[in-house]
Amino acid sequence: MGRTYIVEEAVGQYLSDLSTKLKPYVTGLLIGQCSSQRDYVIRAVRTPPNEEQNEINLNPSKLASIDEEWVTAHASQVSRMLPGGLLVLGVFIIAAPELAKDSQNALRKCTAKPADWKYQSALSACWLTLDCTVNVNIHIPLLATSPNHDLEKNTRNGLNRWSKQIEDSVFLINGQVKDYDAELLEGLKKLRGNTQSSTQFSDVKVLTQLSQGSSRRSTATVQVCSGSINLKGAVKCRAYIHNNKPKVKEAIQALKRDIINTLSDRCEILFEDLIINEGLDKKNFEREYRVLPQRLFVPVPGSSVMLSDYKFRDEAAEEIQERFVEMLDQAVEAEDIHIAEEANTVDICPLTDNMDDTQQKQLTKATLLLKLQQNMGVVIAAAVAVFASIFSFNYFSD
Repeated sequence: MGRTYIVEEAVGQYLSDLSTKLKPYVTGLLIGQCSSQRDYVIRAVRTPPNEEQNEINLNPSKLASIDEEWVTAHASQVSRMLPGGLLVLGVFIIAAPELAKDSQNALRKCTAKPADWKYQSALSACWLTLDCTVNVNIHIPLLATSPNHDLEKNTRNGLNRWSKQIEDSVFLINGQVKDYDAELLEGLKKLRGNTQSSTQFSDVKVLTQLSQGSSRRSTATVQVCSGSINLKGAVKCRAYIHNNKPKVKEAIQALKRDIINTLSDRCEILFEDLIINEGLDKKNFEREYRVLPQRLFVPVPGSSVMLSDYKFRDEAAEEIQERFVEMLDQAVEAEDIHIAEEANTVDICPLTDNMDDTQQKQLTKATLLLKLQQNMGVVIAAAVAVFASIFSFNYFSD
């Protein structure tokens, strides 16, 4: 027997409805959560149609015509819309009986394994919610040795350093530091509603090394920079954990993933928007003060879980609604779109290209000093070698 999957009954109904479509086959994604004992599936989402592929596809009835890159791109977009704890578990194919053999061969490419598939009616209500707000103030230097000012690469490197701080942070759940191997619900009472039961951890705080006052020794690095990128704001983070005896470490890890992903994803969205709509001159850029896309949450019908997305200030509700229909096959009412936070900013601050002679000489001098500092070990080694040679020559001459 393979791994056990606990599946929301609404997923079964959704898959049944897809099977009645007249198309010879339908592909899609399974969304849920992995745990040490079993996996939970709360959503199934069909792959949106690829109109361009359909126009050039001569034989759409063959499973060999499945566009794997299109399915992968869809999975990547959906992953951005999932809060912490939820992920794309896998893919599915619903095919006509005459294509059953082809569908099995197609799934074998994805290392498909046997599974114990069990439906559960109350799965949607069995989720614990962890919320926290993280204050962000990240300063990312742009090195003068990078002639093209690769903003995306520098931002990615800066976020990687920041993510390590998040990984090493201490998380307070309701004001307490809990043992990682302890049960999350230990000593806590459930809040019961009319039709659903859930536990809300609204007071989760993140203490980074700086806020902890760490006494760990650190070394300073001198770098010649041509500018900087500053990320500032307060980001709203959320994670969901199934309430079947969850561990503290599982909850904290899910929240860490959401903290890191939400900032990384919205930076990628910003740069994608700049490149597509305005173009981004990475060689001679001017000061850019931009607002990062805001995070919003939309409820899953009949569930205590909410899905996530990001919007720019000039985006209308209709655009968000269209995106949910396309990516998640879900109709969303405008009043169900909840903006979770105020605007967060990214400030790109380059040095001006019209520097005077004094500034240019100072930058050149600093660059030479930096190179000397970086090669100081080689210089000292060479000096020691020369001194040793002179000493040996004099010694043997005497």
